[in-house]
Amino acid sequence: MMKSPKILVMGAGGIGGITAAYLTAAGHDVTAISTNSAIRDAVTAHGFTILADGKRQNVPGRIADAPTATYDMVILATQPPSVEEAATTALPFLAAEGRMLVLQNGLCEERVGAIVGDERVVGAIVAWGASMPQPGQYEQTAKGGFSLGRLDGTVDQPLREIASVLGSAGPSGQPWPVKITTNLRGARWSKLALNAAISSLGTIAGERLGAVVRTQRYRRLALEIMTEVVEVARASGVKLEKVAGTMDLDWVALTDAEKHQRGSAALVAKHALLLAVGMKYRRMRSSMLAAIERGRVPAIDFLNGEVAQHGRKRGVATPVNDAIVSTVWAIANGEKTSSFATLDSVIAGLRR
Repeated sequence: MMKSPKILVMGAGGIGGITAAYLTAAGHDVTAISTNSAIRDAVTAHGFTILADGKRQNVPGRIADAPTATYDMVILATQPPSVEEAATTALPFLAAEGRMLVLQNGLCEERVGAIVGDERVVGAIVAWGASMPQPGQYEQTAKGGFSLGRLDGTVDQPLREIASVLGSAGPSGQPWPVKITTNLRGARWSKLALNAAISSLGTIAGERLGAVVRTQRYRRLALEIMTEVVEVARASGVKLEKVAGTMDLDWVALTDAEKHQRGSAALVAKHALLLAVGMKYRRMRSSMLAAIERGRVPAIDFLNGEVAQHGRKRGVATPVNDAIVSTVWAIANGEKTSSFATLDSVIAGLRR
């Protein structure tokens, strides 16, 4: 990879738009791709408009509807249901020594590797949040950086170069913190546990994270979702990593005794942790909810659905995640609406 790589960002939603903007502001040669004409028109006319830390920033940027050049680094920042299409579209434009960086939540590296070759795939866990309230206008909803790695745990020069590129950019000119992990699979599953709870509950409730975690029964449901993810990961031989280096999912998961309890010192501590994390990221709004609102396919099969699928392979029951998947699809299909009442109906159905 070149020292000053040409970068292609596939997707200009919340994560993709802010990534493209900050990399551009840091002096990199960046082209963003969006199939949404409203986004392209807004960015072309006004640049990437970013609201972060109460400040508004406009970054002039290059955006198009399709790639046309050769790129040293392709960043996949679409919603998970579009990741394979995005990788297929970008592959003919990827330089011979280039790499694809997967930003999607879920377990998308293997899907991309099947298209471009595992050796050309780097995974990145995004620890910050973003939304796009209007086309071309972006809000950073939570701070954080990236964890980079490969599924086989190797660390090579292209991986270090990608880490250097990401570490050269960030909000308000402050570089993103970037960590290289040799256990990407474990970090992915830990993030999956968190996303399977946060994104799905936010989608069903139709609210930002802070409004959801304030209620005890919703935190309990989140714990049950994450417990199933942890159980499936363990059955799959995955060694879980701490989320952001602090949240230990092996500890957060409910024990057999706690599954039948509604009160104990350990449960109080777990609820307190979820509340603290939820309030820290209280402004975070589910990108899956935004996708449904825009008439797009939700990523539920790549989150809770992924857990359920792996659970079936390993003989691990996942009734809570199964219920979440069916409810989100009912919302996407117009059979139900996003509301706290719908979330309560999920809980009631599981308690029968």
